[in-house]
Amino acid sequence: MHTPSRSPKFENRYDAGAQLALKLAEYKNQGVIVLAIPNGGLPVAVAVALALDADLDIVVARKLPIPLLPEGGFGAVADDGTTIFNEEVLKAINLNESQINYQVNKVRNDIRQRSLIYRNNRALSIVKGKVAIIVDDGLASGYTMMAAVESVKRRQPSRIIVAVPAASDKAVKQVEKSANRVITVETAIVPKFYIADYFRYWNELSDAEGVRCFKDWQARRHQTEANISIQRPSQEKPRRGTF
Repeated sequence: MHTPSRSPKFENRYDAGAQLALKLAEYKNQGVIVLAIPNGGLPVAVAVALALDADLDIVVARKLPIPLLPEGGFGAVADDGTTIFNEEVLKAINLNESQINYQVNKVRNDIRQRSLIYRNNRALSIVKGKVAIIVDDGLASGYTMMAAVESVKRRQPSRIIVAVPAASDKAVKQVEKSANRVITVETAIVPKFYIADYFRYWNELSDAEGVRCFKDWQARRHQTEANISIQRPSQEKPRRGTF
């Protein structure tokens, strides 16, 4: 059993998002779009999007689990079919083509179902020409994030910023090859990196919890817009003789 050797940096994912948003302050009111990797990345991204007054959407990416060792991965797949393999791991586990294809198809089916849960009939947000900030709750190997980055690149953003609360140094170096910039609250040089070590309260989020996070952002964003509309003074001057 793994025992953390450090004190938690964050209370929970919302706290992590608030701390991460401070690192992203230069992008506030800059017309950026925040893209969350569900499920764990959503609470972090909600806090970031609200702090930056930015739009929020999702990009679904999932690791390719190693057979009989599901906590490990040999690559990742994104919701548009983009697939990234960790060639070093593939050589070590010696999977044949049939086993690889089985795992890829299984993950793609999972992604399709998850995309339906989150998106339903809602269209993809426009990313072209914008700064896209892709958010997750951490980077262990970095391959899930790399698949997300390559997928978002096809939608032609002006820049791609990867933002996570905590990451391994090795993962940051991997993701920097794909993204324009990687921003973390804490980057660790450790033999074995566990994202959960950085959170006092940690749990695996269900799809239902992830959807609630997204709906919470929508409600709070709409309320903020309504408040701004009420507070904004009228630009029209009263005409003489009308009172």
